[in-house]
Amino acid sequence: MKISLHWAIAALLLAGSGISLSQEPSEASTGPAIAPQYDTTHVYVSPSNVGAFTMSFLGTFGGTSTKQVVATVTPTSSSTTIQLLQTPVGTVSLFGFTTPIPAHFGDERSGYLVTDMNSAIAAARQAGADIVVAPFRDPIGLDAIIQWPGGVNMQLYWHFTPPSYQPFRHVPENRIYVSGDRADRFVSSFIAFSNGRVVSDVAEAPGIEIGRPDATYRRIRIESNFGKMQVLVTDGHLPHPFGRENTGYEVDDLEATLAKAQSLGVSVLVPAFVSEGRKSVIVQFPGGYIAEIHSTAH
Repeated sequence: MKISLHWAIAALLLAGSGISLSQEPSEASTGPAIAPQYDTTHVYVSPSNVGAFTMSFLGTFGGTSTKQVVATVTPTSSSTTIQLLQTPVGTVSLFGFTTPIPAHFGDERSGYLVTDMNSAIAAARQAGADIVVAPFRDPIGLDAIIQWPGGVNMQLYWHFTPPSYQPFRHVPENRIYVSGDRADRFVSSFIAFSNGRVVSDVAEAPGIEIGRPDATYRRIRIESNFGKMQVLVTDGHLPHPFGRENTGYEVDDLEATLAKAQSLGVSVLVPAFVSEGRKSVIVQFPGGYIAEIHSTAH
């Protein structure tokens, strides 16, 4: 069966969860974005770890999964298990490939729903992105992979009729590490594409946030209708696992969330630390997925 991930998920949601379809805001008012709840982190694990990852991720954050299906989600031959894990603090598109993964897939950090694929691709090109996987058709829409200055890959997807998902309780944070050579170009390009804005640009943020407490780094926070983004501008001298986490999840109670996570096999890679009003940890889920989790420091 050859279908796209987003076609399969949409079909499953409609059939099994009673989620309706509705018309979303026009591109004139929002740019190519729909809303933050349509930003999914793409997670690839081996098929043998799909079950353990699903249990630990949903057990940590709450939420539900669509029924797992096996499908082709690339424009060339491949096969993977796929399912959508929806939680109040972020959504994961989970892949368990049973065949070799085609080029460029697995490098894309997230999937963004756009209002129109043609105009989104044109806007991305105009803003300085490369189209590394040209749009390919699925039964209800189109998909493509783009790359921003600094080597940041993202997937765009579009449906003939947009799905309707519930807003997040806390909008997750897309965490992007770039070099000083490309930081300004990346930020200006992404803002031009997303109609976003820089919320803060701190030239000397505390280095403890990147595992280097004796140093500083530049931290840029961006918000758009795609959601939140934190750009970490570094020299690349990063102790493991910093730079491996591509999403930050905000929770109400970090200690309680961490206790649940550890009881489900999640490992703490970086113990809790406090910086500028945020308490954070970095963890690794079964299957290898690394994430940051944070809450407001009291």
